[in-house]
Amino acid sequence: MSNVPQITLVPGLEGVVAAETRLSSVEGKAGELIIAGFPVEELAGRATFEETIYLLWHDVLPGQGQLMAFREALSVRRPLPRATLDLLRAAASERGPVMDALRMAAGTLSIGTPVDALIDDEFYGDALALVARLPTIVAAYWRMLNGKEPVAPDPELSHAANYLYMLTGEVPSDEFARALETYLNTVADHGLNASTFAARLIVSTRSDVVSAVVGAIGALKGPLHGGAPGPALDSVFEIGEAGRAEPYLREKIERGERLMGFGHRVYKVRDPRADVLAAAAERLYTSGGDVALYELALEVEKTALRLLATYKPGRNLKTNVEFYTALLLHGLRLPTGLFTPTFAIGRVAGWTGHCMEQRAQDRLIRPQSRYTGPRDRYWVPLEKR
Repeated sequence: MSNVPQITLVPGLEGVVAAETRLSSVEGKAGELIIAGFPVEELAGRATFEETIYLLWHDVLPGQGQLMAFREALSVRRPLPRATLDLLRAAASERGPVMDALRMAAGTLSIGTPVDALIDDEFYGDALALVARLPTIVAAYWRMLNGKEPVAPDPELSHAANYLYMLTGEVPSDEFARALETYLNTVADHGLNASTFAARLIVSTRSDVVSAVVGAIGALKGPLHGGAPGPALDSVFEIGEAGRAEPYLREKIERGERLMGFGHRVYKVRDPRADVLAAAAERLYTSGGDVALYELALEVEKTALRLLATYKPGRNLKTNVEFYTALLLHGLRLPTGLFTPTFAIGRVAGWTGHCMEQRAQDRLIRPQSRYTGPRDRYWVPLEKR
């Protein structure tokens, strides 16, 4: 009998509490998401994204003067260093995926960071640069991939409006900017998800926030985390008309395929973020958007929920944030290749907030593993193998 102490294995760390945070609370059974004290339904449709970032970082909504100073601190950091632009051009010449380019370019963002007299904390300054520059990276790279020159950020535009402007070269409507802000606010933080855990783990070694966000981007690009909104919309396009929804979805379920946009690791009722984005999508599509696509998406959702309840009773597979993310971002005329990078542009607010918390706690995250290999092997010289 082995004298090695037994270690309890928790696959996927499910149910394991590894951090305390004031940033967000995810209550899966209740279908509740609290962001820095605010139900997501209360915050997402009202706050600017700058206000949400400030709230996550400082635990208070900014006053007028604080908000103006914070916007200015982000604005001066939006332009990219030449080294970053050169890297993006090289990646674009190889036609690399946007998330790969974002991951590589994010690692350069401590280069040429402006120094502010009021911001003497390098960690905080780098966090500002990451939030400010991720949209510039994505927009610049997307334009390079499409044979266009990057559009410089406009210091007069908000964070959300700037992203849309840098993609197209046209100042977006207030409706478009508000819809994108609602999305960014909704995905700004979501408990100790895979990418956030990766960021906290890296910072727990006393590494820097840029390295932590690069690691978080690497986690987010995985299809089980941030890569599903595109496929959720692809299914709607493939279905094409309401009459094809049931046979298409039924066939997918019977083949054992997952319906993208439905079901969630944590939520066992409807994802509250889906409700927020559903309302935002309705406003966007009914005020001049593709109403036929919107109505088709509603029919696909209704049919999918009915079939999932029949085929997988008791599983409580409800609509998640991916389904309405896809619909909303498509309504903003973003191609599916930008869905996950746009997710990163919102989630970086939470990543950096968690990095600040972990830095303050200054505790190395060091879980254990349970060894399952043999213990009685003996060395065999090479000539006898």
